[in-house]
Amino acid sequence: MPNFKFDVDADGIALVTWDMADRSMNVINADVIEELGKHLDKVVADAAIKGAVIASGKPTFCAGADLAMLERMGTMFANMVRTQGEEAAAGFVFEESRKLSQLYRRIETCGKPWVAAINGTALGGGFELALACHQRIASDNPKTRVGLPEIKIGLFPGAGGTQRIARMMQPADALQFLLKGDQLSLDRAKAMKLIDAVVPPADLVKAGKDWIKAGGNPVAPWDVKGFKFPGGLVYSRAGMMTFPPANAIYRRETYDNYPAARAILQVVYEGLQLPMDVALRVESRWFAKILRSPEAAAMIRTLFVSMQDLNKGARRPANEPAVTLKKIGVIGAGFMGAGIAQVSAAAGLQVVLIDRDQETADKGKAALHKALSDRVMKGRMKGAARDELLAFITPSADYGALKDCDLVIEAVFEDRKVKSDVIAKVQAVIGDKAIFASNTSTLPISSLATEFKDPVRFIGIHFFSPVDRMMLVELILGKATGDKALAAALDYVRAIRKTPIVVNDSRGFYTSRVVGTYIREGHLMLAEGVPAAMIENVGRMAGMPVGPLSLNDEVAVDLAWKILKATEADLGAKAIDPRQKALLEEMVEKRGRFGRKNGKGFYDYPATGPKKLWPGLADLQPKKLDADSIDVQELKDRLLAMQALETARCFEEKVLTDVREADVGSILGFGFAPFSGGTLSYIDMTGTKKFVELCRKLEAKYGARFAPTKLLIDMAERNEGFYQRFTPGKWKEAA
Repeated sequence: MPNFKFDVDADGIALVTWDMADRSMNVINADVIEELGKHLDKVVADAAIKGAVIASGKPTFCAGADLAMLERMGTMFANMVRTQGEEAAAGFVFEESRKLSQLYRRIETCGKPWVAAINGTALGGGFELALACHQRIASDNPKTRVGLPEIKIGLFPGAGGTQRIARMMQPADALQFLLKGDQLSLDRAKAMKLIDAVVPPADLVKAGKDWIKAGGNPVAPWDVKGFKFPGGLVYSRAGMMTFPPANAIYRRETYDNYPAARAILQVVYEGLQLPMDVALRVESRWFAKILRSPEAAAMIRTLFVSMQDLNKGARRPANEPAVTLKKIGVIGAGFMGAGIAQVSAAAGLQVVLIDRDQETADKGKAALHKALSDRVMKGRMKGAARDELLAFITPSADYGALKDCDLVIEAVFEDRKVKSDVIAKVQAVIGDKAIFASNTSTLPISSLATEFKDPVRFIGIHFFSPVDRMMLVELILGKATGDKALAAALDYVRAIRKTPIVVNDSRGFYTSRVVGTYIREGHLMLAEGVPAAMIENVGRMAGMPVGPLSLNDEVAVDLAWKILKATEADLGAKAIDPRQKALLEEMVEKRGRFGRKNGKGFYDYPATGPKKLWPGLADLQPKKLDADSIDVQELKDRLLAMQALETARCFEEKVLTDVREADVGSILGFGFAPFSGGTLSYIDMTGTKKFVELCRKLEAKYGARFAPTKLLIDMAERNEGFYQRFTPGKWKEAA
């Protein structure tokens, strides 16, 4: 048995050590389920064995289920539908997907005590195993996290997690925990009674054995006659104060776009009215249903498999050796530059933070000190950790301090002349092997690189604001960018623990270009007479984190105006929409409304209280439509289809070359409806043929911007999807 070691000590206590031979982390797959079941049988059959401690032989307990196993189950389901019919296929998925739940229930009811000895992180199915044990003891490690994060990839805990959590805490707290998918520190987990004890690492297994020797109870509380639910019965005053509001909150937050979230509400509501074994069967039925949903398939593929591939270097040039960065330079100590310095220092890199004079550079570091001190005050960071991070950052006005940097990133004002001046100063002092990167979000990298002495070492590294929280980094290849520069940039992004996508140079690259179409569609809706509140609400209903007008305020309305003018100057009047031009000119030039940064844009931002839509927007509309006469679904279609269509154009133009980067970039970069799996997955989920039909319908009504591309038309005729035609390879296993 390659996944577990089994030993019984002189006291008759079994130690089951989970240590998968071919994995860096323990994950749950079919072999693990089978082997653990055999070890359970040994414990039950041998009267000399008093109980068992299950521990990990690796630095972490368990990373969760092997999603490749779930992917194979989906493939088998599709094959069985064709050969045996949907009913037989659904039955197969139900029986296969509940095997883990049945195994955990057998552990829970075997009559002998089991202890989960948690050393390091335990997530998903690994934490569900711990919940099924009669005692949960964790080794003291500040980095340890436990939780059930399945909701974040379109699933929900399907091995008993929903039912055990709902019996361990108040229903409202259980629902919040399950629906948010948070990973808890040991302090929080212990306070929530999800962990029974925290002990020094050296005492972990001993503490588990001692609990069994002291007469550890082998019966779960909910299996004891007379067990009372923490929150009372579902049909009670307390229950009525929980479930109707929970349903309302669910709809407000998800607009019913996430089947797994809906299923969590359903299984908790139903399960709390049933005996445990029946409740687990209900959970398994819903899990099998959600597992077959297109949303789960798309989210697993993009938010787990593809992200993991990209994080591990799927786009890294294979012939380039690993690049070890020790010192980097950041030019520009403003909000963006300070953020880049922060994440770099957090990765243990020495950072030289340059600005035009020492006072300005010092202000950049001081602002960062204040932001980190706020975290310390809120208990989110230790003061020592703040000071250690800041010690890695040296503010300076002397470009000579960059001479021994391995990588220099400019994050100055989005102006070609300013950037040209910086490039000239940097290349005069850095070494012949150092990589130079521009954080530009709009200016062409190939053009900027012509001003650098060695364009092969010039690359775009586009961060998103705020840098410390946004997980995506867009790397832009200029025409001359070499493999060494790309390899160094990818190794840097990996060091700062962000997810990279690699795109080719073009106007707006990928993310800025596509998100611009979302904002533009909101502008055009406003010009058509759609109420501003309706535009914003429909944006969220479609699955976007904020409406297009709110997003424009965040990125700056005057920036949108500047980009539009530059586009018109470079490409001519036909490249822009005159209605959008009129709106932005009115907002910026005549009204001085620049967005959140000056407290007034499409919204007003009072000193106290929440932002509110600017009442004056109605005065800017040439006509006003009756909200009741507007097709809400059509508005949603416009907002999502336009972004997906522009992504398809980027793919056809070779700005994008990997479907994984299109989808991951769209969700992490600009929040494209996560339930869809990303912009190209949205097309695949819709069906290319239906998507082309939708585009043509919108084109007939709203103009040529919705015209489907040649590639889409060809794929529709062949009944192909992006992941069918441009598959990056088979899904990789979870670890």
